[in-house]
Amino acid sequence: MFQTLYSYFWWERLWLPANLTWADLEDRDGRVYAKASDLYITLPLAFLFLVVRHLFETYVATPLAGLLNVKEKVRLKATPNAVLEKFYAATTKHPKQADVEMLSKKSGCTVRQVERWFRRRRNQDRPSLLKKFREASWRFTFYLIAFIAGMAVIVDKPWFYDLREVWKGYPIQSMLPSQYWYYMIELSFYWSLLFSIASDVKRKDFKEQIIHHVATIILISFSWFANYIRAGTLIMALHDSSDYLLESAKMFNYAGWRNTCNNIFIVFAAVFIITRLVILPFWIMHCTVVYPLDLYPAFFGYYFFNFMMVVLQSLHIFWAYLIIRMAQKFITGKVVEDERSDREETDNSEEEEEVAKNGPLSNGHPVLNNNHRKTD
Repeated sequence: MFQTLYSYFWWERLWLPANLTWADLEDRDGRVYAKASDLYITLPLAFLFLVVRHLFETYVATPLAGLLNVKEKVRLKATPNAVLEKFYAATTKHPKQADVEMLSKKSGCTVRQVERWFRRRRNQDRPSLLKKFREASWRFTFYLIAFIAGMAVIVDKPWFYDLREVWKGYPIQSMLPSQYWYYMIELSFYWSLLFSIASDVKRKDFKEQIIHHVATIILISFSWFANYIRAGTLIMALHDSSDYLLESAKMFNYAGWRNTCNNIFIVFAAVFIITRLVILPFWIMHCTVVYPLDLYPAFFGYYFFNFMMVVLQSLHIFWAYLIIRMAQKFITGKVVEDERSDREETDNSEEEEEVAKNGPLSNGHPVLNNNHRKTD
């Protein structure tokens, strides 16, 4: 049964145009072609990426955070309470009003104390500023290096300037060593992102991030199997062109460099919109949808590859919407924040009570000058 499924999976009509077989892509006369077995190395490389990331975050990102004066907010801890902790862990982190009243009776706390306890407990589980900075630093470093490497791989190729060259001679297109390593490193990195997504900073687009990583892994792998390598290198370099700008903006935001963050964000927004909403659909996708039909009839691989491109493009439109919302806040003078972030909650009612009793507080202590405003 396994052999039958294997045969169906690698049926030439799924992966290659008509009248071509895998025998046409066997290495000969010094020409090397992409093979599915080449991708086995990406899984151990993905775990190597996780090790390198840990070392980078520990010995590079953490000292850098200290130099940039990345400071943590003082978080008030929730008082230990077995009843509330059990409900928090087993039921929900966001109890409804009826649940709050029930927990108030069980725990002996007032309704207001229960609400405050859940706010503080949720804040305790939110990632620290240092964790966010370290993650952004790692991604910034990879995306910047990947973009430079990607441009080095494709900038001297004829298909970088004339997209019709992408399909010249397809699929009998030999693989270059630079293309091999570019593919292996990019695919390994996205595997590592998928492996670590559960422990990384969770944002509002968590599900979309999973879809993006899975779609990217499938698209990179399929383009390798079907020898869409020329198109694949163009697509990967195009995606890396804006990602390092976003991560650098986050780093400066966490460090409190608001003006620098906002300026980089504006550059990122412009590059993202131009590359993802203009170049990708109107140049690259036009190249993958229209030009191949001049050479061979459409086949399953053609439809599948372009379907995955549509999935990625849909995610780009979703993220462009979030970026435009942030740009509007910047234009209106509001602080630019990552729309995907889960904002920390504050105990407003508690602060008002403390102010009434003791005057404004700073890190839990009264300040002498009552004209100063408490900063969360």
